[in-house]
Amino acid sequence: MKVLVAEDDPVTRRLLEATLQKWGYEVASVRSGREAEEALRKGEARLAICDWMLPEVSGPELCRRIRSAEGGALVYIIILSARDSREDLVEGLRAGADDYVIKPFDRQELEVRVRAGQRVLDLQQDLLDAQERLRQMATHDGLTGLWNHQGILEALEREFNRHVREQSSIGVAMLDVDRFKQVNDTHGHQVGDTVLAELAGRMEQAVRPYDTLGRYGGEEFLLILPGCDGESAAKIAERVRTAVSDRSVATTGGPVSVTASIGVAASSDLAAASAADLVRAADTALYQAKADGRNCVARAAP
Repeated sequence: MKVLVAEDDPVTRRLLEATLQKWGYEVASVRSGREAEEALRKGEARLAICDWMLPEVSGPELCRRIRSAEGGALVYIIILSARDSREDLVEGLRAGADDYVIKPFDRQELEVRVRAGQRVLDLQQDLLDAQERLRQMATHDGLTGLWNHQGILEALEREFNRHVREQSSIGVAMLDVDRFKQVNDTHGHQVGDTVLAELAGRMEQAVRPYDTLGRYGGEEFLLILPGCDGESAAKIAERVRTAVSDRSVATTGGPVSVTASIGVAASSDLAAASAADLVRAADTALYQAKADGRNCVARAAP
């Protein structure tokens, strides 16, 4: 872990640097409160030891500024000061400091306080990681790693609203893996899961970096294509169809070959008043692709 030392006195600064390095910490040092604020805002360190009397911005004022700007990750700040009255300690903590150490500092006391700060930061990181895992679970499909049904529809809603604001075009493609029930019935659901996960990876490789792909449900996938008219959306859909069907999927049950039918709808072809209108049009086109013999792309009629 990196510790930021903000201390204008060179002797104290060098002593702090040597002491922290001896304890195994990486150290970054600055001489003023303004430099400390810049470093902390950039995320250069999450644990800081700051002198009270710093040039430009004092230790307590630094705490106030950092706390007012904090969003995600916590910055743990220890104020170091020769001011040893109870009132000073209260003022420092009220300003947003997490701890207060009196100069000249006792090394053992400082070490346990720094270690305590590290434990707090580690616990907070664990909580942030857990929140991210929960968010991922709530919005992403566990098998494929793609957006799940709710997640992809929310993404489409956002993209459709942007299309309305900017008066740009937007395309949607609905893909269904042909006769996928036969894969499960013949090879088992484990092999079926392997096939879906592999196809999801292929589809991601076939689309543009700014396209959005989600598992709509079962063996159906929804693709959001910003800036596409019907023709360009159909071209991308054909690229995806080829990626799905051009080679078999290696599984524990042997190679499995599948194809896909895709329905495409674009705002340039339709008077779509909502994202749901586009999805319905793409779904209707998907049924047309099935009726046309499967393993093809069908475009929604204007």
